Amino acid sequence: MRAAPSLLFPMIAGGLALGGAGALAGVLRTRAAAVSHELPAATRSVARPDQPTPVLVARGRQLFLHSCAHCHGNDARGDEGPDLHDLQVSDRRIASVITTGIKGEMPSFAKKHGAEEIAALVVYLRTLE
Repeated sequence: MRAAPSLLFPMIAGGLALGGAGALAGVLRTRAAAVSHELPAATRSVARPDQPTPVLVARGRQLFLHSCAHCHGNDARGDEGPDLHDLQVSDRRIASVITTGIKGEMPSFAKKHGAEEIAALVVYLRTLE
């Protein structure tokens, strides 16, 4: 059955509006996740950055010294890499950078560190002032 010409334009406009709203929702979800202070789901159950334990902080420091200090310095004040004190990004962003790296600047540590170790690194970095 053919739609009447007078109905065709509103149907197309409605479809475009729905498609645009769906695309905008996806962009907003992505942006919200980037600034979220929650760890990614894979690491969320392992560490609670608002309640770091001394053992978790010590583990994070050990991992930092082994994997990160050669670029960020033993004190995390920066050397080849930037100063990591008082980071103004979300825990999710920190975990993402550790996991995926930064093209041309920092390698990915996804194959070297699992979710628990990345969570420990995030917790340790949050203790730096």
